[in-house]
Parts: sequence; C-alpha cells; structure tokens
Amino acid sequence: MHFKLIIALTDDSITNKIVEAARDNGATGSTVISSARGEGLEVAKTFLGLSLETQRDVVLLLVEEHMCRDILETIEDVGEFEAHPGNGIAFSIDVEDAVGVSHQVSQLSAIVEEEI
Repeated sequence: MHFKLIIALTDDSITNKIVEAARDNGATGSTVISSARGEGLEVAKTFLGLSLETQRDVVLLLVEEHMCRDILETIEDVGEFEAHPGNGIAFSIDVEDAVGVSHQVSQLSAIVEEEI
C-alpha cells in the first residue's frame, strides 16, 4: 500500500471543519499543529506597531494514494480556499515509507480494492 501526505495550512477558524470533512471522505486520522505563522500574497497589517496576523494551523493527513485527490478536493471545497484568499492552501507529497500504520492498512485495503 502506498501513502501520500496531505498538508493543509488553514485559518484556525476552519480547521475542525476540514478535519471532519477529510475523515468523512476516507482519511483515517490527522495531526494538527497549532499556532503556525505565515503570510501569503499580502503582507500582514499592523496597528500601532502591533501585528494583526491571524493564527494558522497545519493539518497533516497520511492517506492512501488512491484516496488522496478526493480528500484534497474535499478540503479545498470545505475550506473555500479558492473562494476566499487567505483561508488556506493544501497540497500532497509522496511518502516513500511509513511505519506504525498497519492498523490503517487493514481498514483501507477493502476500501481501496473497491475503487481499483
């Protein structure tokens, strides 16, 4: 079984919706790293010398490669990344090897066999 890692950088106000939607669409778990910082095309604004940056979360999802695109599109739809710039971005990368996922492999095998 081959895996991909989906990395979603999201506004913290929509993280829970994204994680729930990914799980509903086949993701078997997630890791959320809170309090990340970043900026996009527009630089963060300041007010009296104080930064008005919004908090970001990093959502990591290790998913089976055949399910990756559907989950990625679900994240984009739920997060409205294209409709509202600044809500976040998501992308996937290949995972060469993984350990500690044998319990997921048995659960995913039946689902993937149906899709192939």
